[in-house]
Amino acid sequence: MESRNVPTYLPQAILTTLFCCLPFGIVAIVYAAQVNSKLAAGDYEGAMQASKNAKIWCWASFGSGLAVIVLYILLIVIAGLGSQ
Repeated sequence: MESRNVPTYLPQAILTTLFCCLPFGIVAIVYAAQVNSKLAAGDYEGAMQASKNAKIWCWASFGSGLAVIVLYILLIVIAGLGSQ
């Protein structure tokens, strides 16, 4: 069997957990942690699916964190305009 490189997305999962959205980031970490163990067990398809899921949850965490920041900024601007 040839050696295949499957991205784990673990660094991205950790960073999005810390800086964006904790619940979605934890899910991303769980999937990212499964990649190497599935590869070690010879489950290439399972490792690819775990990698894909980790990537999806990283983006979900990033997107939700970004949405919260944008909404917070809009709230501050609206509150500032309302107080004038």
